[in-house]
Amino acid sequence: MYSLKHSFKKASYVCNQLLKFMNQNKINILNRKAKFEYEFLDKYTAGIKLAGTEIKAIREGKANIAESFCEFNNGELFVINMHIEEYSHATYFNHNPKSERKLLLNKKELKKLEKEVKHSGLTIIPTRLFINDRGLAKLAIVLAKGKKMYDKRETIKDRDNKRALDRIKKNF
Repeated sequence: MYSLKHSFKKASYVCNQLLKFMNQNKINILNRKAKFEYEFLDKYTAGIKLAGTEIKAIREGKANIAESFCEFNNGELFVINMHIEEYSHATYFNHNPKSERKLLLNKKELKKLEKEVKHSGLTIIPTRLFINDRGLAKLAIVLAKGKKMYDKRETIKDRDNKRALDRIKKNF
């Protein structure tokens, strides 16, 4: 009787750990406005240097990258204006929600990005915040060029035409 009860406890613990791991990978915070505002040129995946309460808040899905951008400071890349809500179960050791966070890339990638930003007038925009397979927070960043107003109108027109074609195809 004891061994059967012990087996159920062990099995439920394993199931809980599996569910926790599966939910961990479902964090996918997007910057939907970026695709409309910018033309994407080059994509990179960067790690983020975070405090303990910051990663816990991200795992709860309480982050926003809609108004954020990246900037170089002394040869290092920082994401600015990324909002991570304070962790609900933390004490007075909680983090600042709008602080600058350092992005982790290879030196070669950093030098290439810095050169492009300085000489070409391009910008670096975060497009997606996610948790990878190992449970680490990653930020998908894009080297981008700002769109002009007529480019935005063209994008809207193309999207509407595609939607209309899909409707017609669906009816036949």
